[in-house]
Parts: sequence; structure tokens; C-alpha cells
Amino acid sequence: MTDHPEVRSLRQEILRARERVYRFGKSSPLEAFPNGGSEIWVKREDLCPVKSYKWRGACNRMALLSPEEAQRGVVAASAGNHAQGVALAAAALGIRARIFMPRTTPAVKQEAVLRHGAGRVETVIGGDSYDDALQAALAESRQEHTPYIHAYDDPLVMAGQGTLADEIVLSGRGPFDIAYLQIGGGGMAAGVSTWLRSYWPAIRLIGVEGEGQACTKEAFAAGQPVPLEEVDLFCDGTAVRQVGTHTFPILRETLDEIVTVSNEEVAGAIRSMWDGLRAIPEPAGAMGLAAALRDRSAHKGKRVLVILCGANLDFQQLGDLSYRTSEKGRPLRHLRIQIPERAGSMLALLDECFAGVSIRQFLYAKDDSQKAWPIFGLVAQTAAMTEMTRQLDAANYCWEDITGAEDIAFRAISLQPDQLSYPTLLRLDFYERPGALHDFLSATVRGKANIAYFNYRYTGERVGRALLGLDFDSAAHRREFLEALPESGPGVRSCRPLDPATAQRILSTANVC
Repeated sequence: MTDHPEVRSLRQEILRARERVYRFGKSSPLEAFPNGGSEIWVKREDLCPVKSYKWRGACNRMALLSPEEAQRGVVAASAGNHAQGVALAAAALGIRARIFMPRTTPAVKQEAVLRHGAGRVETVIGGDSYDDALQAALAESRQEHTPYIHAYDDPLVMAGQGTLADEIVLSGRGPFDIAYLQIGGGGMAAGVSTWLRSYWPAIRLIGVEGEGQACTKEAFAAGQPVPLEEVDLFCDGTAVRQVGTHTFPILRETLDEIVTVSNEEVAGAIRSMWDGLRAIPEPAGAMGLAAALRDRSAHKGKRVLVILCGANLDFQQLGDLSYRTSEKGRPLRHLRIQIPERAGSMLALLDECFAGVSIRQFLYAKDDSQKAWPIFGLVAQTAAMTEMTRQLDAANYCWEDITGAEDIAFRAISLQPDQLSYPTLLRLDFYERPGALHDFLSATVRGKANIAYFNYRYTGERVGRALLGLDFDSAAHRREFLEALPESGPGVRSCRPLDPATAQRILSTANVC
């Protein structure tokens, strides 16, 4: 048990929080996950009043407002889950709340905030990111002298989140050998790790971050909180640019390790959670299980704890999650295979090499009289996939694994090159709000190039992704455009040309830049 003063102080606050939070909601169950290997238990925070653990910290903090503070009301910033916790507390305590939310917040979360607030909550929708909402909320808090309820960087909020760990200890299912704790700003991980370490000193506590969100891992390396230049938003519930100043020293003291998980691993864990528990977490809610499943070969004989920390998933995102994974959480792989452009060659390929493999996607367009390059999206057990690639080599097929390539992610097939003069392809990540793409095209493209290609699919994320093909009347005009192209613009989070090899594969023309 650590004697670090901030950890010791947080432990005392968790003790006090136990008396407060259950005025607002009930404890959540601990459920065995049917893993077939190691023993994994899932803390079902998706069954809490707001479908995530966030009510605990918000209610604990707001229960301690003085009468004068409660009279003034509170402000908060949130991309969804924390806002619902504030709304729940505001309705129960009779306190007015103004909650700032970015325009990219899924509608399901915006609607839930108003429902839980029961007339006590006003939402202020503006900005393209959580950081925009945070700055607006802090500015109002200073100007109006109203208390700001932080989503994670407040010891009282952290203490409220720690009550879920108290329920784990009291469940009688422990002690656990390993716990995987997802990290955004660090409020839940700080509270839970403090409590678990206090009761089970030998437990191994592993923080889990998304590969494009690893602000705590960066802080550990730097010795202090540092902001990330860019934050991936697939796991929107943990999409934080910088770990909290209060949470950082506690995490540094209590965690044994920090690991990162890919979006594909998270999607696979969501599928596994559905298969095993008939629960559908939001991406951030499945991060702990994603890391646990990846490490399961090292867990034999161990008792493993993960937290399903939220299930406020935008329904529109289900399509993308289904695309990213398949049965038993296996990832989708894409292979590009050369075959002769003649009758029967496709069937011959399937007969020779595809035993035990499921085809989930197929892309093909005839653009050569002698050769074809069909693209297959495949799902299989590791052994079957290995055997298939061995058979491809034995049969002298020319093939390549292009899993993750941008042309595959956008389901792109070759264009007719004789229709283009001096083309280029851009990757755009734009904020999912009305007018965002129009603002960028108007400011950057209008009058400079013709739109020759556009490929986009809505996935339910706060950032939309598109491939944009532009055609120019001369190589000089194309070069001038690319040299002046901004990395971002009005409504657009990032903009960059595709690498020449990928663009060449899509456009099938020697004039690509």
C-alpha cells in the first residue's frame, strides 16, 4: 500500500464518497466473462443510471456544493457521459446546470443529457472538439463565478469514481491478480487503482489507452502532463489531449504499466462482449477487455478484472464496428491477388486457396486486358489464414496484404485514367457537423481545381473521413495548390495528400502526384 500523500488523501475521500453517491444510484454487478481460458470478470458500469460510471464523480462533487454555490448553479464541459452525470445530479439536487458540448457530440448523448436533467439543464452546443467546449465552460465559470464540475481532474470527482472499486472489493469475487483500467483524463483509473491497491497490494494494475490517445503514456515518459498534438476520436469517451494534473501523480504512483490498444482490437472486444455477455459497450468501454484478450495467453491461472465503463454508443457507429471485425472478434484482413484476366481464373483461385476462410468484402474493376487484381476482405482463424497464404505462394500467385490501406478503408476501385489530366488525392478528416465540409471546399478548393472523385461513409464518429480527388489543368497549378495546402481548415481537422503509391493504385495513371 502506497503512502504517497495524494494517494492517501484520495483514499480518504473515497471512504467519504461511499455515503454520498448511493443517494443518486445503485451499485452495478460484477459478471463472469465466458473466455474459455483465463478467468475474466467484467464490472458492468453500463447498467448504471446513465449507462456509464460518470454519475459517481459528478454526484459526489455536486453533493458537496455549498448552499451559495448551489444557488448560482454549475457549469461543465463534456462530450456526453460526464454531462449525463451532471444532469442526473442537477435534477436530484434541484441545481441549475449549463453544460457545454462540442457540435460533434452524438445525438444519443445530447438527448440523454436533457432527459436526465429533467428541466434543470441547459446544453450549449458549440466548437468542434472537447477542448473547445472546455475552454468555453471555463470562461463562463470565471465570468459568472459559478462552480465548474470537471469531468476528471478533481479529487472529489476521482473519489466518486473510486466507489465502483469499493463494490468490486465487497463483491467477494476477489482478490484479482490483474486489472485493466482504461484511461482518458485519468479520473476513473486514479480512483479505482487507489482503492484496489489499498485492499490487494499484490494486484497488477495496467492502464489502457488508445494508440492515438496515449496522453498518460506520453506524460509518464516526459515526467509531467504534456498535450498531444492530435487525438484519435474512435474511442470518443477517452479522447483527451492531456492527462489531468491531479490524476497524473496518482496514476504514476499506483499503475504498474500502461499499454495501448488499436481501434481494430477495441472493435474486436466489442464483438466479444456482445458474444459473451450480450452487452454492446461504446468503444472506450471495451478498451480494458481489448487489452485483456490480447494478453490472455499470459493469464492462465490468473483472475482478471476489466471494467465496461460505458455503453452510450451512437447507433450509427454499429456499421463501422461490424466492418472492422467479425465472429469471435477476429479482425478483417485485405489481400490483393493477381490473377489472369480470363474466364475461370477467379473460381480457380477460390478453389485452390480459400478453404476455411470467410470472404467479407470483394473489390474488383476490370482495367487491364491481361491481368486482374481483385481485393478480398477475409476473416479466418490464424491457422487457416496462414495455410491460405502458403497455398497462394505454392501456386505462384502474386499477392500482397493491404490491410489498413486507405483505398481499402474507403472501398475505392480504379478510375479510368483517360478522363483525368493532372490529378491528386487528398485524405480529409472533417468534423461531423452541418457545413464543415462545405466550409473547407469553399475556402480551399473553389476556383482552383475540379472535384474528380469523392468517397465518404458516415460511421457514427465525431470525425468524418473522405477521399477527395482533384484534377488540375496543369502540373504547375497542381504543384502550387499542394504547396499552399493547409494541414487543416474551417471545419476540417486534418488534410493531407495520399502517398504516391496509394494514389497510383487508386487512379491507375502515371500523372498522379
